Amino acid sequence: MASLVPCPHCGPRPKEEFTIKGAVLQRPAPDASAEAWFDYVYLRDNPRGDYEEYWHHTAGCRRWLVVTRDTATHEISACEDAADKTKVKSA
Repeated sequence: MASLVPCPHCGPRPKEEFTIKGAVLQRPAPDASAEAWFDYVYLRDNPRGDYEEYWHHTAGCRRWLVVTRDTATHEISACEDAADKTKVKSA
């Protein structure tokens, strides 16, 4: 059976409906150093455990989501709309 992703808009959906787009990282300020931008663009941690990633529900609601996934077991512990997560961080 396929793994299910708990989309906040569509409910549990097969992972094949989603496209993983990458880690949720804090973007450097526009005037940050070249080294900070290099690190942001090219360097990534390879953590074990919970990790936040941007996923796009390409075959469903077409919303951008932030999925918290365990990198060792691939178990998904949270899934929320990326727009909602951005609002929380801004407040």
